[in-house]
Amino acid sequence: MNRSERSPLDSDSTTSLRNQAIALPRLIKRISVLGLDTVLCILSVYITISLRFEEFQDLSPMVLSAMALSVILALPIFITHGLYRAIFRYSGGAALWTVVRAVVIYGVLFFVSILALPLIAPIHIPRSIGLSQPLLLFILIGASRAFANYWLGDTYRQLLFRKRAALTRVLIYGAGSAGRQLAQEIQTKSNLKVVGFLDGDERRRGIVGAHIDGIEIYALDHLRDLIISLNVTEIWLAIPSVSKSRRREIINSLVGFNVAIRTLPTLDELASGQVSISDVRQLDIDDLLNREIVPPHPLLLSSNIQGKVVLITGAAGSIGSELARLALAEMPSALILLDRNEFGLYTLHQELLAKQQSLGDAASAIAVMPILGSIGDRQLLLELFKAHHVDVIYHAAAYKHVPLVEHNLKEGIRNNVFGTLALVELATQFKVPRFILVSTDKAVRPTNIMGVSKRLCEMILQAFAAMPSQTTFSMVRFGNVLGSSGSVVPQFRQQILDGGPVTVTHPEVTRYFMSVTEAAQLVIQAGAMAQGGDVYLLDMGKPVKIVDLAKRMIELSGLQVKSEATPYGDIEITFSGLRPGEKLYEELLIGNQPQASSHPRIFKAQDDYLPWINLEEQLGLLQNLLDQGDIVAIRQLLQSLVSGYIPDQKIVDWSYAVLDEGGGGKFQ
Repeated sequence: MNRSERSPLDSDSTTSLRNQAIALPRLIKRISVLGLDTVLCILSVYITISLRFEEFQDLSPMVLSAMALSVILALPIFITHGLYRAIFRYSGGAALWTVVRAVVIYGVLFFVSILALPLIAPIHIPRSIGLSQPLLLFILIGASRAFANYWLGDTYRQLLFRKRAALTRVLIYGAGSAGRQLAQEIQTKSNLKVVGFLDGDERRRGIVGAHIDGIEIYALDHLRDLIISLNVTEIWLAIPSVSKSRRREIINSLVGFNVAIRTLPTLDELASGQVSISDVRQLDIDDLLNREIVPPHPLLLSSNIQGKVVLITGAAGSIGSELARLALAEMPSALILLDRNEFGLYTLHQELLAKQQSLGDAASAIAVMPILGSIGDRQLLLELFKAHHVDVIYHAAAYKHVPLVEHNLKEGIRNNVFGTLALVELATQFKVPRFILVSTDKAVRPTNIMGVSKRLCEMILQAFAAMPSQTTFSMVRFGNVLGSSGSVVPQFRQQILDGGPVTVTHPEVTRYFMSVTEAAQLVIQAGAMAQGGDVYLLDMGKPVKIVDLAKRMIELSGLQVKSEATPYGDIEITFSGLRPGEKLYEELLIGNQPQASSHPRIFKAQDDYLPWINLEEQLGLLQNLLDQGDIVAIRQLLQSLVSGYIPDQKIVDWSYAVLDEGGGGKFQ
């Protein structure tokens, strides 16, 4: 109908009001309707009593008692019968019957209560009220629901219909075997629809315009117009055989079209030649980085592991678990997994047992041993070394979350520094051939306790490496690992799923990134090259601005960043400020230019350190200060011990909080 034919309830203002009402949180809507029914109970009591006495009544004890009785009985019955579960969908015979049943039960109880009331109080409510009030209440409640259904129901049902009718309209990139298998399976899904194939293979330009099972194959030309005309919501990459570099080129070409990008794994990752919808997944974390991965050198991967007893500390963590997966594939004689995270250790163990079976009979002899415990438990470590002739240690155990360690300074140092010291001393005592420390770029000119503690770990290894020993100590320093428990990637993904905002600490903050698989491969390879006391740096590529990473993740999810330039975008990026101990940028090198190694992505640094005779004395002082709990003195000692350490002026350790007069905590 045109504007002149509209009813008063269809004006622009009422339409806006309808939309606002539907958009209210469910709890607010339920409380509002509950309040309305309370008013209707009171109103129906007053009207029926006034009609009974043929005049408006004062709020006498009898009237107030009847009102209270009505509310006390009605609301619990209405709640238990579900009258507030579907506020705007209440229409039809089933809904009407629910209201009738609830009011009948209420009416019986109300009538009985009126009869029983004089037995406990000198108040007499006419029995006719027990019959007429429930009937009037039913009329009022029914009318309120009918009005809500008339005024809001159509709008709500249209919204519900749009949600239910919204198919995921898929454009499949790749018209080969994988794409055809996907399209055939999608035909059986009611919530998915293939609207076309894309094929960018120049060698097969002739197939453009052809059809596969009635679905047209399109060229990449004018892709934006194609996405609009076909109303595409997702693009699925069905190109498992292409190289990683070509894959990145394709992904980069699809950014900015406001469609979600999903992908099949590579051929190597697919268990068989068969392709299923269940194989389709979010883009790999590697795809978020414009970074070419150098294939690992097989000899470097196997030389420290094959036929050896391998101990991995922090095995349930991001790096530790990936080291365990890679180590198992290289056929060690035993794999010892040490971690204090019970569930994480259990999960990893089950995964490795399943992988062990898939590796065949040769892998069945590998002893995979999950050890629940901490590197701070020296007695446990001693028993481990006595029971097993360990050949190589990958030491990945550490508290690594910068703000959390900053707030728990003493425990961070105890675990990271003195746990490492215990492990190094026992490795020396039991003549373990190889010891590789997993370090971090935060150890370079640190501004936080986590970074200081990791630099001290490096210094311990450097000092022990300088002494006569049958253990080759080395350390591998690298930046952030995408997808790890402390990475921003899982956090950003969840925030995008929640509708935003995506929170970044600072618009200029940058970090080095690599995938967990590449990092673990390079750690193993660097450890195999070590001569003793080596500080290896992994080539992390160019630093990435975190805000750019956030934008890329939003765009690859098929959404648009909300900003001043695009005020109607989907996801806003907000800035929360740097956290305690956090830097705008990280570094990998303390001293001079790094030296090249035999691997193109691994370099060697020449960092200064204290001889063990001096470092041992300082660590003794540090231990005493930890025992005393003197946080100010601990920070002063760390500043003198670790070159370049510039802590935050404010101490934020929770145990250092000073109660103010109001009873809250504040930090000095």
